[in-house]
Amino acid sequence: MTREQVRGFIEALATAHPDPRSELTFVDPYTLLIAVMLSAQATDASVNRATEVLFRDAATPEAMVRLGVEGVARHIRSIGLWQGKARNVIELSRQLIERHGGQVPADREALEKLPGVGRKTANVVLNVAFGESTMAVDTHIFRLGNRTGIAPGATPRAVEDALVRRIPPELLRDAHHWLILHGRYVCKARLPECWRCVAAAWCQYPDKSPLPAERPRAK
Repeated sequence: MTREQVRGFIEALATAHPDPRSELTFVDPYTLLIAVMLSAQATDASVNRATEVLFRDAATPEAMVRLGVEGVARHIRSIGLWQGKARNVIELSRQLIERHGGQVPADREALEKLPGVGRKTANVVLNVAFGESTMAVDTHIFRLGNRTGIAPGATPRAVEDALVRRIPPELLRDAHHWLILHGRYVCKARLPECWRCVAAAWCQYPDKSPLPAERPRAK
């Protein structure tokens, strides 16, 4: 896509979702950080079900440390990789207390030093909690970036860098939400629903799926 086509694509998504927000449930930077970390290889819906009770019992680093690994594990057994995640939640919370006064740092390097926090998680926290114009590339955005031509790249970091470079600065902060929602609900992995894509006019995907035929009525 040209830069003008990229602008058209993003503005079309913006029109469809004028107030984009994370689908994870959280109340502050700490609960956001925990929810995003838990969402790796899990759906937002499954994480929200688990954290509804987890955050009721422990919504601060201090309370989480008191809950302990086994206590966290009891709440998140329904989430993939729950054993490792439970350990990371406790160690992350302990480090926040010891190194950051119990506060989530608004700094990429400091975030990525925390257990279980990679670049994608740090980008989400910096974007949602601290208002930075970062681009967190998950599987949906990686697929969409390559399929549509908006930001082709062989790795998530390559797609991230291309998106940051090509999306107009004034649209970049919310573009993370627009793209992930579009990839999750419209530009799906197995069969993109191109017939209801608001940005189809700018999309470079050559095999756009047609409007599905009407199902025959039962006799």
